[in-house]
Amino acid sequence: MMPQSVYIHIPFCTNKCYYCDFNSFVTNNPQLIWDYLEALKREMELTFSQQPVTQVKTIFVGGGTPTFLDHEQMKAFLANVQDQLGKYWTSDIEFTMEANPGTTDVEKLRIMREMGVNRLSFGVQSFDNALLKRLGRIHDRDDVYRSIDNAKKVGFDNFSIDLMFGLPDQTVEIFRETLDRAFDLGTTHFSAYSLKVEENTLFHTLYQKDQLPLPSEDAELLMYMVLIEEMEKHGYQQYEISNFAKPGYESKHNKTYWLNDEYYGLGAGAHGYVGGERHVNAGPLAIYLQKCKEGLPRVDQFPVPREDAMEEQMILGLRLREGVDLERFAKRFGSTVEDVFGQIVKEEIAKGMLQEQDGFLKLTKQGLPLGNEVFARFLR
Repeated sequence: MMPQSVYIHIPFCTNKCYYCDFNSFVTNNPQLIWDYLEALKREMELTFSQQPVTQVKTIFVGGGTPTFLDHEQMKAFLANVQDQLGKYWTSDIEFTMEANPGTTDVEKLRIMREMGVNRLSFGVQSFDNALLKRLGRIHDRDDVYRSIDNAKKVGFDNFSIDLMFGLPDQTVEIFRETLDRAFDLGTTHFSAYSLKVEENTLFHTLYQKDQLPLPSEDAELLMYMVLIEEMEKHGYQQYEISNFAKPGYESKHNKTYWLNDEYYGLGAGAHGYVGGERHVNAGPLAIYLQKCKEGLPRVDQFPVPREDAMEEQMILGLRLREGVDLERFAKRFGSTVEDVFGQIVKEEIAKGMLQEQDGFLKLTKQGLPLGNEVFARFLR
Protein backbone atom coordinates (compact mmCIF):
# COMPACT_ATOMS: atom_id res chain seq x y z
CA MET A 1 0.00 0.00 0.00
CA MET A 2 1.28 3.48 -0.89
CA PRO A 3 1.81 6.06 1.87
CA GLN A 4 -1.29 7.82 3.18
CA SER A 5 0.57 10.74 4.74
CA VAL A 6 2.28 13.68 3.04
CA TYR A 7 4.86 16.07 4.49
CA ILE A 8 5.52 19.34 2.60
CA HIS A 9 8.32 21.74 3.53
CA ILE A 10 8.09 25.52 3.16
CA PRO A 11 11.58 26.76 4.10
CA PHE A 12 11.06 30.53 4.43
CA CYS A 13 11.19 32.52 7.66
CA THR A 14 11.00 36.13 8.80
CA ASN A 15 14.20 35.56 10.80
CA LYS A 16 16.39 32.73 12.06
CA CYS A 17 15.71 31.80 15.69
CA TYR A 18 18.86 31.41 17.76
CA TYR A 19 18.30 27.70 18.47
CA CYS A 20 17.06 26.63 15.04
CA ASP A 21 18.99 24.26 12.77
CA PHE A 22 16.05 23.42 10.49
CA ASN A 23 16.36 23.91 6.76
CA SER A 24 15.05 27.49 6.69
CA PHE A 25 15.98 30.72 4.94
CA VAL A 26 15.29 34.39 5.54
CA THR A 27 14.34 36.26 2.37
CA ASN A 28 12.63 39.46 1.26
CA ASN A 29 12.63 38.34 -2.39
CA PRO A 30 9.06 37.41 -3.42
CA GLN A 31 10.26 36.02 -6.78
CA LEU A 32 12.38 33.42 -4.97
CA ILE A 33 9.28 32.23 -3.14
CA TRP A 34 7.29 31.98 -6.37
CA ASP A 35 10.17 30.05 -7.98
CA TYR A 36 10.17 27.68 -5.02
CA LEU A 37 6.43 27.08 -5.23
CA GLU A 38 6.79 26.31 -8.94
CA ALA A 39 9.62 23.86 -8.25
CA LEU A 40 7.58 22.23 -5.48
CA LYS A 41 4.70 21.81 -7.92
CA ARG A 42 7.01 20.03 -10.36
CA GLU A 43 8.35 17.78 -7.62
CA MET A 44 4.83 16.83 -6.58
CA GLU A 45 3.75 16.06 -10.14
CA LEU A 46 6.79 13.87 -10.79
CA THR A 47 6.64 12.12 -7.40
CA PHE A 48 2.97 11.22 -7.70
CA SER A 49 3.32 10.08 -11.32
CA GLN A 50 6.13 7.70 -10.31
CA GLN A 51 4.62 6.65 -6.96
CA PRO A 52 0.85 7.13 -7.37
CA VAL A 53 -1.29 8.21 -4.45
CA THR A 54 -4.20 5.96 -3.47
CA GLN A 55 -5.50 7.72 -0.35
CA VAL A 56 -4.45 10.69 1.79
CA LYS A 57 -5.29 10.67 5.50
CA THR A 58 -2.87 13.34 6.72
CA ILE A 59 -0.99 16.32 5.29
CA PHE A 60 1.52 18.30 7.34
CA VAL A 61 3.02 21.54 6.05
CA GLY A 62 6.13 22.42 8.06
CA GLY A 63 9.05 24.78 7.83
CA GLY A 64 10.49 27.28 8.12
CA THR A 65 7.30 29.21 8.59
CA PRO A 66 4.61 28.17 6.09
CA THR A 67 2.50 31.18 7.13
CA PHE A 68 5.34 33.41 5.88
CA LEU A 69 3.64 33.05 2.46
CA ASP A 70 1.54 36.09 1.55
CA HIS A 71 -2.12 35.76 0.55
CA GLU A 72 -1.53 35.10 -3.16
CA GLN A 73 1.34 32.70 -2.52
CA MET A 74 -0.76 30.82 0.04
CA LYS A 75 -3.64 30.54 -2.43
CA ALA A 76 -1.34 29.24 -5.17
CA PHE A 77 0.35 26.75 -2.85
CA LEU A 78 -2.89 25.33 -1.45
CA ALA A 79 -4.50 25.23 -4.92
CA ASN A 80 -1.57 23.07 -6.05
CA VAL A 81 -1.99 20.75 -3.04
CA GLN A 82 -5.70 20.41 -3.84
CA ASP A 83 -5.04 19.78 -7.54
CA GLN A 84 -2.49 17.08 -6.80
CA LEU A 85 -4.08 15.39 -3.80
CA GLY A 86 -7.63 16.68 -3.22
CA LYS A 87 -9.41 13.77 -4.90
CA TYR A 88 -7.60 11.30 -2.64
CA TRP A 89 -8.47 12.99 0.69
CA THR A 90 -10.38 10.89 3.17
CA SER A 91 -13.48 12.45 4.73
CA ASP A 92 -11.65 12.75 8.06
CA ILE A 93 -8.37 14.11 6.66
CA GLU A 94 -6.09 15.89 9.12
CA PHE A 95 -4.48 18.82 7.27
CA THR A 96 -2.04 20.63 9.54
CA MET A 97 -0.06 23.77 8.85
CA GLU A 98 2.63 25.15 11.12
CA ALA A 99 2.14 28.82 11.94
CA ASN A 100 4.08 31.46 13.80
CA PRO A 101 2.16 34.01 15.88
CA GLY A 102 2.39 37.36 14.16
CA THR A 103 2.29 35.87 10.63
CA THR A 104 -1.40 34.93 10.61
CA ASP A 105 -3.82 37.74 9.82
CA VAL A 106 -7.53 36.97 9.53
CA GLU A 107 -7.59 36.96 5.71
CA LYS A 108 -4.66 34.54 5.43
CA LEU A 109 -6.26 32.21 7.97
CA ARG A 110 -9.55 32.40 6.06
CA ILE A 111 -7.77 31.37 2.83
CA MET A 112 -6.15 28.44 4.64
CA ARG A 113 -9.43 27.29 6.19
CA GLU A 114 -11.40 27.58 2.95
CA MET A 115 -8.73 25.64 1.03
CA GLY A 116 -8.70 22.62 3.32
CA VAL A 117 -6.37 23.29 6.25
CA ASN A 118 -8.20 22.15 9.41
CA ARG A 119 -5.47 22.03 12.06
CA LEU A 120 -2.91 24.65 13.11
CA SER A 121 0.34 24.11 14.96
CA PHE A 122 1.56 27.36 16.52
CA GLY A 123 5.25 27.78 17.37
CA VAL A 124 4.76 29.59 20.68
CA GLN A 125 7.71 28.19 22.74
CA SER A 126 7.09 30.41 25.78
CA PHE A 127 4.71 33.01 27.22
CA ASP A 128 7.58 34.86 28.89
CA ASN A 129 8.38 37.89 26.71
CA ALA A 130 11.97 38.16 27.94
CA LEU A 131 12.59 34.50 27.08
CA LEU A 132 11.00 34.89 23.65
CA LYS A 133 13.42 37.72 22.90
CA ARG A 134 16.25 35.56 24.18
CA LEU A 135 15.26 32.83 21.71
CA GLY A 136 15.20 35.24 18.76
CA ARG A 137 11.43 34.87 18.31
CA ILE A 138 9.64 37.73 16.53
CA HIS A 139 6.40 37.44 18.49
CA ASP A 140 5.37 38.26 22.03
CA ARG A 141 2.68 36.88 24.31
CA ASP A 142 -0.03 39.20 22.96
CA ASP A 143 0.65 38.03 19.39
CA VAL A 144 -0.17 34.48 20.52
CA TYR A 145 -3.56 35.52 21.93
CA ARG A 146 -4.33 37.53 18.78
CA SER A 147 -3.37 34.66 16.47
CA ILE A 148 -5.55 32.15 18.32
CA ASP A 149 -8.49 34.60 18.36
CA ASN A 150 -8.09 35.24 14.62
CA ALA A 151 -8.04 31.51 13.93
CA LYS A 152 -11.19 30.92 15.96
CA LYS A 153 -12.92 33.77 14.07
CA VAL A 154 -12.54 31.94 10.75
CA GLY A 155 -13.63 28.56 12.08
CA PHE A 156 -10.52 26.73 13.29
CA ASP A 157 -11.14 24.60 16.37
CA ASN A 158 -8.16 22.21 16.30
CA PHE A 159 -4.95 23.84 17.55
CA SER A 160 -1.58 22.60 18.71
CA ILE A 161 0.98 24.71 20.53
CA ASP A 162 4.73 24.06 20.67
CA LEU A 163 6.44 24.83 23.97
CA MET A 164 10.09 24.57 25.04
CA PHE A 165 11.74 24.04 28.40
CA GLY A 166 15.33 23.91 29.63
CA LEU A 167 15.85 27.40 28.16
CA PRO A 168 18.58 29.87 29.20
CA ASP A 169 17.84 31.25 32.67
CA GLN A 170 14.43 29.56 32.65
CA THR A 171 13.26 28.48 36.10
CA VAL A 172 10.60 25.95 37.04
CA GLU A 173 8.43 28.88 38.18
CA ILE A 174 8.74 30.63 34.78
CA PHE A 175 7.85 27.37 33.06
CA ARG A 176 4.83 26.86 35.33
CA GLU A 177 3.58 30.32 34.42
CA THR A 178 3.95 29.51 30.72
CA LEU A 179 1.90 26.35 31.22
CA ASP A 180 -0.81 28.25 33.11
CA ARG A 181 -1.12 30.78 30.28
CA ALA A 182 -1.11 28.03 27.67
CA PHE A 183 -3.96 26.17 29.37
CA ASP A 184 -6.05 29.36 29.37
CA LEU A 185 -6.15 29.23 25.56
CA GLY A 186 -8.18 26.02 25.50
CA THR A 187 -6.15 24.36 22.73
CA THR A 188 -6.51 20.68 21.89
CA HIS A 189 -2.86 19.60 21.68
CA PHE A 190 0.60 20.45 23.01
CA SER A 191 4.09 19.48 21.91
CA ALA A 192 6.74 20.30 24.52
CA TYR A 193 10.45 19.75 23.96
CA SER A 194 13.59 20.42 25.95
CA LEU A 195 16.11 22.69 24.27
CA LYS A 196 18.79 20.87 22.29
CA VAL A 197 21.82 23.00 21.45
CA GLU A 198 22.43 22.17 17.79
CA GLU A 199 25.51 22.92 15.72
CA ASN A 200 25.42 25.85 13.28
CA THR A 201 23.16 27.91 15.54
CA LEU A 202 23.83 31.06 17.53
CA PHE A 203 23.07 29.15 20.72
CA HIS A 204 25.83 26.66 19.86
CA THR A 205 28.32 29.49 19.43
CA LEU A 206 27.30 30.96 22.80
CA TYR A 207 27.44 27.53 24.42
CA GLN A 208 30.98 26.99 23.14
CA LYS A 209 31.94 30.34 24.70
CA ASP A 210 30.24 29.38 27.98
CA GLN A 211 27.77 32.22 27.49
CA LEU A 212 24.55 30.19 27.48
CA PRO A 213 23.31 29.82 31.08
CA LEU A 214 21.21 26.67 30.81
CA PRO A 215 19.30 25.13 33.73
CA SER A 216 20.89 22.13 35.45
CA GLU A 217 19.91 18.61 34.36
CA ASP A 218 17.96 18.24 37.62
CA ALA A 219 16.04 21.48 36.96
CA GLU A 220 15.27 20.40 33.39
CA LEU A 221 14.06 17.00 34.59
CA LEU A 222 11.85 18.72 37.17
CA MET A 223 10.34 20.89 34.39
CA TYR A 224 9.54 17.72 32.44
CA MET A 225 7.88 16.08 35.44
CA VAL A 226 5.89 19.29 36.13
CA LEU A 227 4.85 19.28 32.45
CA ILE A 228 3.47 15.73 32.68
CA GLU A 229 1.71 16.41 35.98
CA GLU A 230 0.08 19.67 34.83
CA MET A 231 -0.98 18.27 31.46
CA GLU A 232 -2.73 15.34 33.12
CA LYS A 233 -4.35 17.66 35.66
CA HIS A 234 -5.80 19.76 32.80
CA GLY A 235 -7.15 16.79 30.84
CA TYR A 236 -4.36 16.39 28.27
CA GLN A 237 -3.27 12.77 27.89
CA GLN A 238 0.40 12.10 27.25
CA TYR A 239 0.36 9.88 24.18
CA GLU A 240 4.04 10.32 23.23
CA ILE A 241 7.13 11.36 25.17
CA SER A 242 6.76 15.03 24.18
CA ASN A 243 3.12 15.23 23.06
CA PHE A 244 -0.16 15.70 24.91
CA ALA A 245 -3.72 15.89 23.63
CA LYS A 246 -7.35 16.09 24.62
CA PRO A 247 -8.97 12.71 23.90
CA GLY A 248 -9.37 12.25 20.13
CA TYR A 249 -7.02 15.10 19.21
CA GLU A 250 -3.71 13.23 18.95
CA SER A 251 -1.68 14.18 15.87
CA LYS A 252 -2.50 11.52 13.28
CA HIS A 253 0.31 12.72 11.07
CA ASN A 254 3.03 12.48 13.69
CA LYS A 255 1.79 9.03 14.67
CA THR A 256 2.72 8.03 11.12
CA TYR A 257 6.37 8.62 12.06
CA TRP A 258 6.17 6.93 15.47
CA LEU A 259 4.47 3.88 13.99
CA ASN A 260 7.27 3.84 11.38
CA ASP A 261 4.74 3.96 8.55
CA GLU A 262 5.68 5.31 5.14
CA TYR A 263 5.05 8.89 3.98
CA TYR A 264 5.76 11.20 1.06
CA GLY A 265 8.31 13.93 1.83
CA LEU A 266 8.31 16.98 -0.46
CA GLY A 267 10.24 20.24 -0.56
CA ALA A 268 13.77 21.46 0.11
CA GLY A 269 15.54 19.29 2.67
CA ALA A 270 12.50 17.03 3.16
CA HIS A 271 12.86 13.35 3.99
CA GLY A 272 10.47 10.71 2.69
CA TYR A 273 9.86 6.98 3.15
CA VAL A 274 8.16 5.23 0.24
CA GLY A 275 8.25 1.64 -1.00
CA GLY A 276 10.73 0.53 1.64
CA GLU A 277 13.18 3.27 0.66
CA ARG A 278 14.07 6.48 2.45
CA HIS A 279 15.13 9.56 0.52
CA VAL A 280 16.56 12.99 1.29
CA ASN A 281 15.95 16.08 -0.84
CA ALA A 282 18.51 18.77 -1.56
CA GLY A 283 18.40 21.40 1.19
CA PRO A 284 20.04 24.54 -0.27
CA LEU A 285 17.47 26.44 -2.32
CA ALA A 286 19.61 26.97 -5.41
CA ILE A 287 20.38 23.24 -5.63
CA TYR A 288 16.77 22.25 -4.94
CA LEU A 289 15.47 24.62 -7.65
CA GLN A 290 17.98 23.36 -10.19
CA LYS A 291 17.34 19.70 -9.44
CA CYS A 292 13.58 20.18 -9.79
CA LYS A 293 14.18 21.42 -13.35
CA GLU A 294 16.07 18.19 -14.12
CA GLY A 295 13.87 15.68 -12.26
CA LEU A 296 13.40 14.74 -8.63
CA PRO A 297 15.51 16.85 -6.22
CA ARG A 298 16.96 13.93 -4.29
CA VAL A 299 20.52 13.82 -2.99
CA ASP A 300 20.22 10.44 -1.29
CA GLN A 301 17.96 7.42 -1.62
CA PHE A 302 18.45 4.02 -0.04
CA PRO A 303 16.51 0.89 0.87
CA VAL A 304 15.97 0.29 4.58
CA PRO A 305 17.36 -3.14 5.53
CA ARG A 306 15.03 -5.35 7.56
CA GLU A 307 17.30 -5.17 10.62
CA ASP A 308 17.30 -1.36 10.52
CA ALA A 309 13.52 -1.25 10.07
CA MET A 310 13.06 -3.45 13.15
CA GLU A 311 15.32 -1.18 15.21
CA GLU A 312 13.41 1.88 14.01
CA GLN A 313 10.10 0.19 14.85
CA MET A 314 11.25 -0.31 18.44
CA ILE A 315 12.84 3.10 18.99
CA LEU A 316 10.01 5.09 17.41
CA GLY A 317 7.25 2.91 18.86
CA LEU A 318 8.59 3.16 22.39
CA ARG A 319 8.17 6.94 22.18
CA LEU A 320 4.42 6.32 22.22
CA ARG A 321 2.92 5.85 25.67
CA GLU A 322 0.95 2.88 24.36
CA GLY A 323 4.28 1.41 23.24
CA VAL A 324 5.13 -1.10 20.53
CA ASP A 325 2.26 -3.27 19.31
CA LEU A 326 3.83 -6.74 19.57
CA GLU A 327 1.38 -8.40 17.18
CA ARG A 328 1.82 -5.64 14.59
CA PHE A 329 5.62 -6.04 14.82
CA ALA A 330 5.37 -9.80 14.24
CA LYS A 331 3.05 -9.36 11.24
CA ARG A 332 5.30 -6.73 9.68
CA PHE A 333 8.59 -8.56 10.06
CA GLY A 334 7.68 -12.24 10.36
CA SER A 335 9.58 -12.40 13.66
CA THR A 336 8.53 -11.51 17.17
CA VAL A 337 10.11 -8.86 19.39
CA GLU A 338 11.07 -11.78 21.66
CA ASP A 339 12.91 -13.48 18.76
CA VAL A 340 14.88 -10.38 17.81
CA PHE A 341 15.34 -8.36 21.00
CA GLY A 342 14.41 -10.85 23.73
CA GLN A 343 17.50 -10.45 25.92
CA ILE A 344 17.47 -6.63 25.76
CA VAL A 345 13.76 -6.51 26.63
CA LYS A 346 14.28 -8.92 29.54
CA GLU A 347 17.10 -6.77 30.96
CA GLU A 348 15.17 -3.50 30.60
CA ILE A 349 12.09 -5.01 32.25
CA ALA A 350 14.30 -6.20 35.13
CA LYS A 351 15.67 -2.64 35.49
CA GLY A 352 12.14 -1.26 35.67
CA MET A 353 12.45 0.66 32.39
CA LEU A 354 10.05 -1.39 30.25
CA GLN A 355 6.85 -3.28 30.87
CA GLU A 356 4.63 -5.53 28.78
CA GLN A 357 0.91 -4.84 29.03
CA ASP A 358 -2.09 -5.90 26.93
CA GLY A 359 0.05 -6.93 23.96
CA PHE A 360 2.21 -3.77 24.00
CA LEU A 361 5.78 -3.21 25.17
CA LYS A 362 6.18 0.27 26.64
CA LEU A 363 8.29 2.53 28.80
CA THR A 364 7.42 2.59 32.50
CA LYS A 365 6.96 5.88 34.34
CA GLN A 366 10.49 5.38 35.66
CA GLY A 367 11.79 4.82 32.14
CA LEU A 368 9.99 7.78 30.59
CA PRO A 369 12.57 10.51 31.38
CA LEU A 370 15.39 8.08 30.48
CA GLY A 371 13.91 7.04 27.15
CA ASN A 372 17.04 7.80 25.12
CA GLU A 373 19.09 5.39 27.22
CA VAL A 374 16.52 2.65 26.64
CA PHE A 375 16.29 3.38 22.89
CA ALA A 376 20.08 3.10 22.54
CA ARG A 377 19.86 -0.53 23.67
CA PHE A 378 18.01 -1.45 20.46
CA LEU A 379 20.74 -0.08 18.17
CA ARG A 380 23.07 -2.86 17.13
